[in-house]
Amino acid sequence: MGERMGADRVVGIDENGLGPRLGPLVVTAVVAEITGDGASVALGPPSGHMAERIGDSKALVSHGNVALGEAWARAIAARMGSSPEAPDGLFTELSLDDPGELLRCCPDHVRAQCWGVEGERFEANEELVRRVAGDLAELDALGVRILGARTAVVCTKKLNDAMALGRSRLDVDLHEMERLVLHAASRTPGALSAVCGKVGGYTYYEKAFGPLAGRLHTTIVESAERSAYHFPSIGTIAFVRDADASHLVVALASLVGKWVRELLMARIVRYYGADGAAHRASGYHDPVTARFVEATADARLSLRVSDDCFERASEPHEPA
Repeated sequence: MGERMGADRVVGIDENGLGPRLGPLVVTAVVAEITGDGASVALGPPSGHMAERIGDSKALVSHGNVALGEAWARAIAARMGSSPEAPDGLFTELSLDDPGELLRCCPDHVRAQCWGVEGERFEANEELVRRVAGDLAELDALGVRILGARTAVVCTKKLNDAMALGRSRLDVDLHEMERLVLHAASRTPGALSAVCGKVGGYTYYEKAFGPLAGRLHTTIVESAERSAYHFPSIGTIAFVRDADASHLVVALASLVGKWVRELLMARIVRYYGADGAAHRASGYHDPVTARFVEATADARLSLRVSDDCFERASEPHEPA
């Protein structure tokens, strides 16, 4: 419980899509208000029957089957006072950035590749959404009131542009986590404790900070398992190895982020009308994705989709 330090709010943050070949990097935060002994629940591993629906997103959801992540996104959006009728409305509600910012570097003739919504529909059935809403009510009783979620999306073009400026994907991931922390800190008063999944294998974060650079802080610990820093104006920020398996709020962030990543990747596949096995392309480094890249080459040339807007440039391996 070292991350809490008297905080009355906790923020769990995790990334989805750091290593794929295609599609965006998604970084998501879930914010909770803590009362009583709720910190031990929010900052501990999911347990009991709740572990069936809260946990490591890699274990609970998979490519092509992210209904559980969607259910959590919908239930948390309802906590934020929103009940969108379609996936795009839900994504807009959760997005840290407004649509104009997301489209800022997107050429007009390429926008439909990443932002086309035709044919989208919710996949989670109402029973699953009700069960997840019941889990939220149970968390309330345990002293963990989920207040909301925000997700930051960095498209392939922005990742490639960052690399051209000497910023790796790990840098981008970290800086998006920082933005989410600052957003949470600006929205509600009181001490804050943020727990983030470890960024790559980093142990020392101070020199890599972006939005937090230059802010007064002290180092609490720096190790392979956990690196933590205290900012007097914000609270405590910890980067924890396998946090999505050991911290409930991080697990929730990972589940919501997994749904967002799948939603946006599906738009790319749908845009090219892929058929056969290629229509199941995940965007990761696998044979199906490789076939999708090859199968869409002529279409991308005809549609004038630049490589920078479609596929991530390779970058050298970064040391921890």
